Amino acid sequence: MKKVLLVLTSADDMSGHPTGYTLSEAADPWKVFRDAGHAVDFASITGGTPPIDPNSERDEITELYENDATVQAGLRNTAKIEFVEADQYDAIYLVGGHGTMVDFRGNPHLQRLVREVFETDGVVSAVCHGPSGLLDVELTNGLRIVEGRKVSAFTDSEEAAIGLSDAVPFLLSSELEAQGAELVAAREDFEEAVSVDGNLVTGQNPASAAGVAKEVVKILTTLVRAEKAEQAEAAEELRAEKDAEKAPDEDSSGA
Repeated sequence: MKKVLLVLTSADDMSGHPTGYTLSEAADPWKVFRDAGHAVDFASITGGTPPIDPNSERDEITELYENDATVQAGLRNTAKIEFVEADQYDAIYLVGGHGTMVDFRGNPHLQRLVREVFETDGVVSAVCHGPSGLLDVELTNGLRIVEGRKVSAFTDSEEAAIGLSDAVPFLLSSELEAQGAELVAAREDFEEAVSVDGNLVTGQNPASAAGVAKEVVKILTTLVRAEKAEQAEAAEELRAEKDAEKAPDEDSSGA
């Protein structure tokens, strides 16, 4: 079992538009991770209960999420991102929603968490507007985390289609490209698109949330198998050492 942290916005307003995190973008990955046997924790920018975007659509999965006692207990008092330690998690998932456009970018604590998880071979993932938390994240080698990497995120055309191009503080996909990302988008707006580039996994829109989580699970499964193989190899080496220690004693007793 691995531990995954879902990071949520704390912003409930964007240029006069009520906002928050998109419900399905938390519920869909939560179910994928839960079904795969991984533990899921929640954190937000300022802690406490994160706001749900009032325009969020609901379905059977969001109903499960909203009625799960463990989930609701975690959401009532999410950890403040400032106090989250990267070494406690194998993967982080930056949940989207327009609120992230307000408080994800430029947050030094979120940047630190993203950098540390990424550089210790954990999985960094994000969906829709969640990749705003990847902007300006500089690695210890001096490169930005998205530089030269395939990234999917809410597109400028999708922003225009929902009429919020003038309300957002910046156009996410344009900013990602400006920082060196290789933008990967679906052929049509609002269709699923998921990009995997090493241990960075991103998705374009709400339709991509579960797909991002599934790719994260694949990477975590590979890590689990590698750890088990290492443990088996170490156990075999230990047995060989014990056998080697016993051999001289057996020879001398036989003489």
